[in-house]
Amino acid sequence: MAGGTLAPAGVSKVRAQQYQGKVTSYVVISCIVAATGGSIFGYDIGISGGVTSMDGFLKKFFPTVYDKEKNAHENNYCKYNNQSLAAFTSSLYLAGLVASLVASPITRKYGRRGSILCGGMSFIIGATLNASAANLAMLILGRIMLGFGIGFGNQAVPLYLSEMAPFRLRGGLNMMFQLATTLGIFSANMINYGTSKLEPWGWRLSLGLAAAPALLMTLGGTFVPETPNSLLERGKTEEGRKILEKIRGTDNVEAELQDIIDASELANSIEHPFRNILEKRNRPQLVMAIFMPAFQILTGINSILFYAPVLFQSMGFGANASLYASALTGAVLCSSTVVSIVTVDKWGRRALLIGGGIQMIICQVIVAIILGVKFRTDNELSKSFSALVVVVICLFVAGFGWSWGPLGWTVPSEIFPLETRSAGQSITVAVNLFFTFVIGQSFLSLLCAFKFGIFLFFAAWITVMTIFVYVFLPETKGVPIEEMIFVWRKHWFWKKIVPGYPNADESNVTQSDSME
Repeated sequence: MAGGTLAPAGVSKVRAQQYQGKVTSYVVISCIVAATGGSIFGYDIGISGGVTSMDGFLKKFFPTVYDKEKNAHENNYCKYNNQSLAAFTSSLYLAGLVASLVASPITRKYGRRGSILCGGMSFIIGATLNASAANLAMLILGRIMLGFGIGFGNQAVPLYLSEMAPFRLRGGLNMMFQLATTLGIFSANMINYGTSKLEPWGWRLSLGLAAAPALLMTLGGTFVPETPNSLLERGKTEEGRKILEKIRGTDNVEAELQDIIDASELANSIEHPFRNILEKRNRPQLVMAIFMPAFQILTGINSILFYAPVLFQSMGFGANASLYASALTGAVLCSSTVVSIVTVDKWGRRALLIGGGIQMIICQVIVAIILGVKFRTDNELSKSFSALVVVVICLFVAGFGWSWGPLGWTVPSEIFPLETRSAGQSITVAVNLFFTFVIGQSFLSLLCAFKFGIFLFFAAWITVMTIFVYVFLPETKGVPIEEMIFVWRKHWFWKKIVPGYPNADESNVTQSDSME
């Protein structure tokens, strides 16, 4: 079926209470190995800002920015405003956007492992080019290869984790991707702090070490098993059954296997997933695939993580102090993600997203007030107010770390039916990378134009997204991934759009009975 309006019902009966199995060491190890794919994304986010504040790097590739930085009379908010410098950071994400769309058919036809391997190898090539760059063109080419790696990795890894994890612990295991991302950011910040003392070549070491997490991702991808969902979708029923039995630690997997088989039959009837995803019955998933990743970036987190050293230097911090402050924010982000892993399958997605949103709004407004009242052009913040800014930014990062950071990836990866799952994840990644590109390219100019108002700009967006979650996002904790369709049919708004199927037994949906 080529994405027509009629389709088989797919999973038409709730079997969640019949699922058997336990959390096996096999599935945990597989998820940990696969989640290292997040570390390449995080490492690049963390490394970019530190490198772009190193004198040796600026002298070689961006001498105009270096001269402006050293100009004591330059507006503090504008001294790093350079589109070429912004292009160094943002070009990766434009390439990743294109790669994520290419990755969708590969992930569907050749499995999640295939895309993980492609991502790892591309990232290794990009890291090698960046570390040995002799000119700006070589540097940008390396960034593009890194982008291909991130596009493939971000497309495949969250899907892999969602499909491998037992449904009751899917949120926590899926968030290993974000934990790996935050560990990558923290590691990059610490490496930048060390390599900044190795002028003028320290930046090469920072960029080259990106190959380390990519190597882990590539080697890991050769050993982890394919997901049962992907195997059954590609007609490998017996192999899929064996993997499912192994990762669940039991031979009694009939209920879960039947859900996957039902979903696979529908998936194989869809020839054009991207066309099918536009149908009315897939509207709620499509809306979430667009808005969740867009909102994640519009929190302003990437601006802080990309340009933390630049941002802190703009506030009057010294070079070493700014790198130290950015390393601190990386540590906070990493530790706060652990909070989310522990609580997400207990408290649910909505509570964390709304609570984190409120915390971030308050922090953004406080920083804007401090900078607006105490920080003037050509002046520096006092030590006490500088410390306060760092504390509030750390609280902002913590709020993101236990809410929109991990859940911006987790929610979209778990809500799509199998027939549109790869396409849906591609849209999620593409939207995320598009907004990352836009914010990365424009942030320095926005900082120059808005000054302290940039924080109010992001606070306004966080307000919008918090209201969005409260109104439109149903709770998805504890719902098997192949039975997620029933969640939308019970939501007060989406049930008007998502049709029910004849003979569908929707009783006893595991957690969705408690939804609004």
